[in-house]
Amino acid sequence: MYVRDARNRDEVWLLDHIEEMGLDEQAFRSRDYVIAMDEVDNERAGFGRIRIHKTDEGEVCELTSIGVLEEWRGQGVGAHVVERLVTTARDKGYGSVYALTSAHDYLRQFGFERIEPATLPDQLQDRLATKQEALDPDAVPMRIDPERFRMPGQLREAFKAAHPEPDEEPEPEEGPEDFGIDPDEATYKYDTGD
Repeated sequence: MYVRDARNRDEVWLLDHIEEMGLDEQAFRSRDYVIAMDEVDNERAGFGRIRIHKTDEGEVCELTSIGVLEEWRGQGVGAHVVERLVTTARDKGYGSVYALTSAHDYLRQFGFERIEPATLPDQLQDRLATKQEALDPDAVPMRIDPERFRMPGQLREAFKAAHPEPDEEPEPEEGPEDFGIDPDEATYKYDTGD
């Protein structure tokens, strides 16, 4: 597994899954996203986005639209998407990264802290209200200093071994009996008698 920047050809896939998961697609730009990929089958497993808000005081960085396909959940995919987004924000010089979500317990394991809505930059206060009305009524503001991000060891190990959960059990292999052949009595055209 690895996480890469989204490409233009990922746009339709992203929009389909954002809609399917009921995530925020406001001001969608595929270049803001990263995608977790299975390097064996080249399948997309999850995604997330950094959204930059311009304010009078400067720019504010928000993580949003983080989703993992159902068959990939519980394997550290979302954790590595979050890690890539926070690392990208740090590399771009952001001292704080915000998230407005009801998944506060999930983000807390990485070092995110819940903050009071009144301490949010004005633009994020408005965004929180909109998000609570339209998408996530239980959303709360979270913040992290990117330098304080930590990845739990079990999530790093799970990601290394991640694979999709099978949709159904594999079909059993067919044998000669399935075709009415008794393998102990049958002879074959090219049987050499050995």
